[in-house]
Formats: sequence, structure tokens, C-alpha cells
Amino acid sequence: MQKLTTSDSPLLAQAQASLPLSVIILTHNNQAEIAALYQDLNAALAAFPGAYEVIFVDDGSQDGTWQELVKISARDRRVRVARLRTTFGEASALDAGVQIAAGDVLLYFTCRVRIKPLDALALYALIEHGADVVIGVRYPRRDSGLNQIVSRLFNGLTNRMTKLHLHDVNSGVLVLRREVLDHVPYYGTLNAFLPVLAHRQGYKIAEGKVEQLPGKFEQSLYPKNYIRRTLDLLSVLFLSKYSKKPLHFLGFLGALLTLVGAAINLYLFIYRILGFGGIAGKPMLLLGAILFIIGIQMISIGLLAEIIIFTHAKEIKDYNIEEILN
Repeated sequence: MQKLTTSDSPLLAQAQASLPLSVIILTHNNQAEIAALYQDLNAALAAFPGAYEVIFVDDGSQDGTWQELVKISARDRRVRVARLRTTFGEASALDAGVQIAAGDVLLYFTCRVRIKPLDALALYALIEHGADVVIGVRYPRRDSGLNQIVSRLFNGLTNRMTKLHLHDVNSGVLVLRREVLDHVPYYGTLNAFLPVLAHRQGYKIAEGKVEQLPGKFEQSLYPKNYIRRTLDLLSVLFLSKYSKKPLHFLGFLGALLTLVGAAINLYLFIYRILGFGGIAGKPMLLLGAILFIIGIQMISIGLLAEIIIFTHAKEIKDYNIEEILN
């Protein structure tokens, strides 16, 4: 088996001949499910008309997942495996798989969602019909009721804030053209919002149903997970709309707070001058002063951000060209 190093990985895709499809699967402590998953995936890919490869990325598993993957890779030359030194998260694992993959189209899913591989592979047909990114919508859902409620709320919030109509943005099942990842940056946990980021770049988004298989699923029990997802969504909106014009966002909020604070202070000034009473110790005086100061600070931060953006404007490209005719 070929051993890959960190320094080699960015060059691997260029060194290989292009393939129609690369299947990238994220694993993490899935020793018990790997063999069955490989069998189901192998059976589904048997009907695929073109060449393909399967890449398992082990995200720092602590059980025997890696040993199972090594056995599978030794039996099947179309299967390649990569192991991260420790657990880095889904975005990093996806990026590692993309660096290794040679496919023009990438099918990605994570073992945490437990979906039917044949349904995931069927999403490839939507790419052939013109879609750039296809989201696998889990149906029917077989995870816990709590997970489903949280998922609906999160999808509703995402749709309201992004003006999209997605049904399962956090499914963890994606099929997309490789070129999309050349223009859509993702890091941390922003891989869940790849369809949103791709839509902002003008790529066509589609959805298709994938059956969710029964089994054990992670539970959405911790409030910090919801807070992180919401903050990630805010990051996506800010980066996609205001990455080259931060003053439009910070300046607007700053000006609004400054005007409210100034109005409160002006009211109190007139109130005191006309002798209606004292203003010392009034909570409204403190509120007006705080709003005014915060508003000025936000405008100042927006101006500093504009200076930084202006300095590095040539390095920032927030568009991509679909076609050029000579």
C-alpha cells in the first residue's frame, strides 16, 4: 500500500489521470460498520458506467477503524485510505480527501449519517443534468426525534437568512463538481454550508432523497452545538455578503447605534436645560452614552477593515467566470 505524506498530498490529484467520480467517505471510530458499508458501496458502484475510486479518510479514530480500512485497501486497488494524525473535524477530512482524489465529480458523505450508498450514488445523475452541487436529503429520517426537531429548526433558520429553500443542509451527503471547491473556501465547520457558499458564487444547487439506515446516531444534546452552528451561519452570511465591504455592515450598525445614543443624549440635554429635572444617575443617560460610544467604535472598526481590504484587494476574488467566448 502506498504511504502518503503531508507534503505529497497537494500534488497527488495532479499526478493522477482524471476520473469521472471519486467517492470520499469520512470515518471516525466506525470499526463495526466499515465492512458492511464497503460491501454496500461496492455493490452500488458495480453498476456505475465509468471509472471511479473510493477514498476513506480516517479522522483520528481510536478504535480499529484504520486496521479495517487497511484490509479493505489491500483487497481492492480502487480503494485508497488516508489517516489524519488526530481528530481535525469534517472540513479538514473533506479537504484531505479532495487533495488525494482525482475525480471530476466528488461524492462525499460521513459515516455518522448512516445512509444507503445506492441512493447517494443516484445523486450523480443530477450532476449530469446540470446541477453543480447536490445535497442528499435524508428520507425517511431514522435518527432521534430531538435530532429531527433541531434539524428542522436549523434548516428553517438557514433558509430564512439565506433566502434558499433547502430541506437538509446539514445532512453530510454531497455530490459536487470539483471546480466548485476551487472557488468556494471552507474551513473549521463551514463544510456544512458548502451549498450556501456555492449558491452565493452562482452555482446551481439541487437536492435528492437518500434513505437513512437504522442504527445508533449522535444526539443533539448540548446547547453549545446549536450556538456554534448559528455562529457558523452568521459567519457564512458575513463572508459571502460583506467580505469586500465590511463598512457596509459595521458602519450601518454603528451609525444606527450612534444615532440612537445621540438622540437619547439630546433628549436628556433638553430635559435638563429646560429645567424639567435632574439627569444625574438616570439609567437612560448611561444607555445613551454606551450606545454612542459603541456606535463610534463599530464605525471605526469598519473603517479599519476597509483599509485592510483595500490593501489586499488584488488578492481577494469574490467571483468566478463560467465561460469565455472568443
